[in-house]
Amino acid sequence: MNIDTPKIPEDLTEKRFSDIFNEEDPEFEMCMVTNSEFANEALDRVRLYKTVIRNCNFTNTDFSRIDLIDVRFENCDLSNTNLGNASMNRVEFLNCKLLGSSLIKSYIGNTRFKDSILNMVTFGNSKLEKVIFDTAALESADLFDCKLKKVEFLSCNLDGASFEETPLKGIDISSSDFDSLTVSIENLKGCTVSTSQAVQFASLIGLKIR
Repeated sequence: MNIDTPKIPEDLTEKRFSDIFNEEDPEFEMCMVTNSEFANEALDRVRLYKTVIRNCNFTNTDFSRIDLIDVRFENCDLSNTNLGNASMNRVEFLNCKLLGSSLIKSYIGNTRFKDSILNMVTFGNSKLEKVIFDTAALESADLFDCKLKKVEFLSCNLDGASFEETPLKGIDISSSDFDSLTVSIENLKGCTVSTSQAVQFASLIGLKIR
């Protein structure tokens, strides 16, 4: 599946993330932010456009209602961040850590999570459209009551992930691994799985396979 990638110009203004406090509005546009420490902060309605964020630490920071358009995060730690009610379009997370972060009630479009850790992330009540999870760890991730449209899980770790009340029609999880998965049989209709995964799901409904 092809998704729209971030449209970021080459000529970017270098800034530290703390410089955002000096802005009239909490907004960065056409910026390069590197090696910034911004942990345990709170900043509502941040807007980032056409910006690269590299090697930054945002652990335990409240970014609720963040607005991201044409943004790339590289080697960043966003563990335990609040990204609830976010709006994202054309965003990439490359080799990032989002352990235990919240993305509830968000719109996530044309977004790629590559080589990233999203264990225990909560996506509850979110809409994901044209999203690729590429070699991502999603252990115990919670995708409760989400709307998934053109979402791919490529070689991901989905062990313990929950898709409760989330239909998986049109979703392909065949290249991903898990020992257990929370999903209703009804919501599995139309989901593409591997042969070994089919055996796992069959055992969930009590089928005996010879």
